[in-house]
Amino acid sequence: MKTEKGCAHSITGYVNAVNMFFKKLPLFFFFCNGVFAYAQERPNILLIISDDHSYQTISSYGSKFIETPGIDRIAREGVRFVRGYVTNSICGPSRAVIITGKYSHKNGFTDNENSTFDGSQNTFIKELTKSGYQTAMIGKWHLKTLPQGFSYFKILVGMGQYYNPDFILMDGSRERMEGYGTTVVEDVAEDWLNRRDTTKPFCLIIGQKGVHRTWIPDIQDFGKFDQIEFPLPQNFYDDYEGRKAAQVQDMTISKTMLPGYDLKMFESEELKEKWAYIKRMTPEQKAKFDAYYDPIYEDLKAKNLSGNALTEWKYQRYMRDYLSTVLSLDRNVARTLDYLEQHDLAKNTIVIYMSDQGFFMGEHGWFDKRWIYEESMRTPIMMRYPGVIAPGTVNRDFILNLDIAPTLLEAAGVSIPPDMQGSSFLSKLQNKKMVWRDAIFYHYYENGEHKVSPHFGIKTKRYKLIRFYKRVESWELYDLKKDPYEMNNIFGKNGTKKRTARLYRRLQELIGHFEDNDAMEILRSKLSPDPSQMH
Repeated sequence: MKTEKGCAHSITGYVNAVNMFFKKLPLFFFFCNGVFAYAQERPNILLIISDDHSYQTISSYGSKFIETPGIDRIAREGVRFVRGYVTNSICGPSRAVIITGKYSHKNGFTDNENSTFDGSQNTFIKELTKSGYQTAMIGKWHLKTLPQGFSYFKILVGMGQYYNPDFILMDGSRERMEGYGTTVVEDVAEDWLNRRDTTKPFCLIIGQKGVHRTWIPDIQDFGKFDQIEFPLPQNFYDDYEGRKAAQVQDMTISKTMLPGYDLKMFESEELKEKWAYIKRMTPEQKAKFDAYYDPIYEDLKAKNLSGNALTEWKYQRYMRDYLSTVLSLDRNVARTLDYLEQHDLAKNTIVIYMSDQGFFMGEHGWFDKRWIYEESMRTPIMMRYPGVIAPGTVNRDFILNLDIAPTLLEAAGVSIPPDMQGSSFLSKLQNKKMVWRDAIFYHYYENGEHKVSPHFGIKTKRYKLIRFYKRVESWELYDLKKDPYEMNNIFGKNGTKKRTARLYRRLQELIGHFEDNDAMEILRSKLSPDPSQMH
C-alpha cells in the first residue's frame, strides 16, 4: 500500500476484501493535515512571483485602466486574497520571507544594501525536495547568493534585464538569451516542465522581473495606453504635513523620476547609449525602441513644460509604460495556465500568483515601495487549488507573504518546521470560523536609497501605529476607516490615548512573539517612551 505523510491513496492489485473496503469510502476523500485532499498523488506546486506589481493595476482587484485576464483567471478559478500583505516591502527581503517562512530579522536578509541571503538555512523548497518533490527556480532570484536545495535552477543575473537577459546556470556559467525578458523566463520554465521527471510531483517557482523599474514594455505593447489620460490620485500633491518621515523621503515622481533611466527621454544618442538596458538591445530591437520613444521626446521638448505640468506629464508616461509592461506579465501568466491545461496538469497543480510587494502608482506623489503605507505593504495574492478551493472565493483575512511556505508544505503533506513563523491558511479556507490573526507586524530596515526612514509598526483592520527610527525619530497613528489614504497622522491628538495604548501593547506582544529584539530595544529606549503616556 502506498502512503505519503498520512494520506491514503487508491489501492489496486490487492485482495478483494481490501478493495471492497476502499470502495465504501465515499469519493475517496481523506483528511491530510486538517485539509480535505483528493485520494491521489500529492499536488504539483507552481508559484509565480512578479516584481513591484501593484494591486491597483490588476482588473480583478478593481483596476479601471487595464484588463489582466491571465492573472484574473487564477482568482476566478480559486481564491483572491483582498488583504494580502508583506512583512518588509522591498524585493530581496520579501523573497527571503517567502521561501523561509520567517521574518527578515530571523532569516537574516533585512535589506538589499547590506544583507546577503544565507542559503544554508532551511526553506520550504528544501523540505519539498527532501520529501520527493522535483524543485526548480527559474527567473528572478535576487538574493545575491546562488539558490540551494533546488533540483534545478536557472536564474537572472541580479535584478534581470527586460531585453536579452543573462542567466546564471547551475554550473556557475552564464547564458544570454535573446528576446523579451518576461517571455524568455516563461520559455525557460516551460522547457524545464517538458524535461522534468514525470514520476515525481514538482514545485516550480517562476520569478519575473516585471514590473520592476525601469518599466520597459515588450515591443508589441508599445503605445497601448497612449490614448488614455490617467486621473491623478486624490493625494498626488500630498504636502506631508504632520509626517516627518514623508517629508525627508526621495521617491517623488516630480523630483526623483529620472528622464533617461525611467522615462527613456534622451537629449542625444550618446547619452542614450550609456544606459546598459539599451546597449544590450539588438539593432532590430533598438530601432523599434527609438521609433516609439524618440517622437515622444521631441513632443516633450516642443511643449517646454515646467512645474506641475511637467510633473503630470511624467506621471502619464510612468503609468503608460508601467501598464504596458504589465501586459506581457499577464500574457505569460496566461501561457503558464494554458500549459498546465494542455499537459493535463491543471487538476492537480496548485497555482499561486503574487507580487513581492505593492507599489505606489502616484499616491502621495510617489513611485516605488518600502513604506508600511497601504499601497506599498499590500500586495496581490491569489491561489488556485482545484478540489480544495472553491472557484470565485474571496478571502478577507490578513494573509502574509510569511504564510506561503507553511501553506505549501501543508498542501504537500510535509511537516512544517517549528521555526517557520507564518501560518498555513489552507485550514482557514476550509473553516471560516477558525481564529486567525487580528493584526500584522511590519518592519522595514533599509536606510539608503529613496531616504525612507527605517520603521516598524502594527496594522489592524482599522488602525496603524508606526514607529520611525534612525533617519527620523517619530510616531504615526492612522484611523484607516476615516482616513484610508493615510494623510492625517493623529498620533498624540485628543481622544486617541486609550486607542494608542491598546495598539502599543499589541505591538509589544507581536514584537515579543516574533522575537524581534532590535524593535524591542528601540521601544525600550529613552527616545521611545510608551506613547500612551505622551498625551
